[in-house]
Amino acid sequence: MRHALALADAAALAGEVPVGAVIMRGGEVLATSANAMIGGTDPTAHAEIVAIRRAAERLGSPRLDGCDLWVTLEPCAMCAGAIVHARLARVYFAADDPKGGAVLHGPRLFHQPTCHHRPDVYPGIGAQAAARQLRDFFAARR
Repeated sequence: MRHALALADAAALAGEVPVGAVIMRGGEVLATSANAMIGGTDPTAHAEIVAIRRAAERLGSPRLDGCDLWVTLEPCAMCAGAIVHARLARVYFAADDPKGGAVLHGPRLFHQPTCHHRPDVYPGIGAQAAARQLRDFFAARR
């Protein structure tokens, strides 16, 4: 999670919402990313989506079986859907997102009967640091 938090710091410096993501398999880092929506003029360039794309390209497969996602903010509905389709085994996230999250909040996507893959979820790892990053980022913009 420390690596994801460092990526989130870099995103904030670039003017992006501070979210960082790391995908690992068996202790090996396969892909990393931070939010890149503004810089890439791409509304789908959330940290999780970009990291999933990079990991899939590296593995040469759209399925990320046995891989873990570490991300600094609870995934939104779009990212949770991508996690399901990529078949990530585990999702570790730092800060809850009561407004936009879709794992423990909102649609709770992984708990829907139509969800065909349910990763193991481990929330709250590094939550204070991630929440502080987000608070500081948005406070500076108000």
